[in-house]
Amino acid sequence: MSQADGLAEGEQPVLILHPHWKTLVGPFVVSFLVVAALLVAEVMIPNSSAAGVIRLAVLALAILLLMVWLTVPLLRWRMTMYEMTTRRMRMREGLLIRKGRDIPLSRITDVSFSKSLLDRMLGSGRLVVESAGEHGQVVLAEIPHVERVQSLLFQLVEDERNRVGIEERRRID
Repeated sequence: MSQADGLAEGEQPVLILHPHWKTLVGPFVVSFLVVAALLVAEVMIPNSSAAGVIRLAVLALAILLLMVWLTVPLLRWRMTMYEMTTRRMRMREGLLIRKGRDIPLSRITDVSFSKSLLDRMLGSGRLVVESAGEHGQVVLAEIPHVERVQSLLFQLVEDERNRVGIEERRRID
């Protein structure tokens, strides 16, 4: 196993995805509202001897709120990764505690997608991957270009089945 990227020998990355950008819309709107509230608070603070300290406290509170409401979702979005390789589908997520799951392509039995009206307008959707095994079904929400990803994953599964079939025929011969 290669230490650099965690891929097995002969395995190649095909596609790496993060959740759709629409997952960040809410945090950016909240951040905009925090900045607007900061500006209103700055204007509303009367000029006095304590005005500088109050303004500094309001600024510190706004920065803290921005860090929580913008930075954490942005990092969570960045740290969530879906990777399709020539041999498996890999999922990784988490900021402080990382979680990962790998599904060998040979175990995938069905790949489907669904898209709401908003998803259709924004180019995202929900990918459902069914696999033979203990966990059965994996639902990946907010996948960009979900139809293309579904088609690609289906093709990768077929390619893997063909590769495994050829290897088995070689062993038998």
